[in-house]
Amino acid sequence: MSEPKQMQLKKSVAPYEHSELNVSIRQLFNTLLPLAVLWYGAYWSLSISYWLTLVFVVATSFFVIRAFIIFHDCCHGSFFKSKRANDIMGIITGVLTLVPYQQWKNAHAIHHATSSNLDKRGVGDLWILTVEEYAASSWKQKLAYRIYRNPFIMFGLGPIFVFLFQYRFNRKGARRKERMNTYLMNVLIVAVYALMCWAIGWQAFVLVQGPIFYLSGVLGVWLFYVQHQFEDSYFEHEEEWSYVKAAVDGSSYYKLPKLFQWLTGNIGFHHVHHLSPKVPNYYLETAHDAVPPLHKATTITIRQSLESLKFRLWDEEGKRFVSFKAVKDRLRQPSPLGGATSAGNPSKAS
Repeated sequence: MSEPKQMQLKKSVAPYEHSELNVSIRQLFNTLLPLAVLWYGAYWSLSISYWLTLVFVVATSFFVIRAFIIFHDCCHGSFFKSKRANDIMGIITGVLTLVPYQQWKNAHAIHHATSSNLDKRGVGDLWILTVEEYAASSWKQKLAYRIYRNPFIMFGLGPIFVFLFQYRFNRKGARRKERMNTYLMNVLIVAVYALMCWAIGWQAFVLVQGPIFYLSGVLGVWLFYVQHQFEDSYFEHEEEWSYVKAAVDGSSYYKLPKLFQWLTGNIGFHHVHHLSPKVPNYYLETAHDAVPPLHKATTITIRQSLESLKFRLWDEEGKRFVSFKAVKDRLRQPSPLGGATSAGNPSKAS
């Protein structure tokens, strides 16, 4: 795609880069109200059967995801026209989802500005090594990378580590506004949790909130993973990198059944979101349908997305993600680099 066509593609979604107050308010009601009702239903069902409680837990977890999508839009300033309104709602939904508003807002902005750029990895993304980098790594780094990319670690322990521990601390080099916001949100989360424990008892609270926190965390990590980790994704070094190509070719269209599409706030239209973060979640599908070139984005079904679990390394030669098994013979050969490469920043990130 030529540069003029790339610019034209970006301009083509501009008509959808605006929020509608009535639609945003309606989304707050059809997200936060069911979230509260279902959470109470989970608590109420404890006296009947914990299996019934788990049914409520699953439903509630999806509405936590919807609350996170509202939080996500607030971080981009796309849910309300007012910056103050976005900040307030971002803090509220951040408390509900255990995500610090300013910290995530800043890291996520970097993610959008550097997504698929091999020379600017390390903030707001997953840890990705190229085949060459992995081959040149020490055995300790290889072991760490294999552990990190193991599905049982990434989706089993990852949500607990990220949402419960990592987000409670400030990033290195964070500015005062971000640091203060993280402290504020930690206090608010503790206050809300303490109030709930006092109101219904800590045992009941843990039995309800514990699985909701975990399941919604797993869903959140999975959605973030599959949106960029598909076989024919897009990664380039700085001199060849293109923002538009990173958005359209490096982000997937996760085609979900309509119910799950609604429950996940249309975030499956991730290629549209990366092309223009100012498009609110409720206009992502409309923008996708209205712009034919966006239909060429990589479409992934639920079945196809499960195959992405085997993709561990980026193959710069083949321009695709590959499994450890697929490059087994190449990895046995001595690396021509003679040591760890300096391409990008292959350090771990959330």
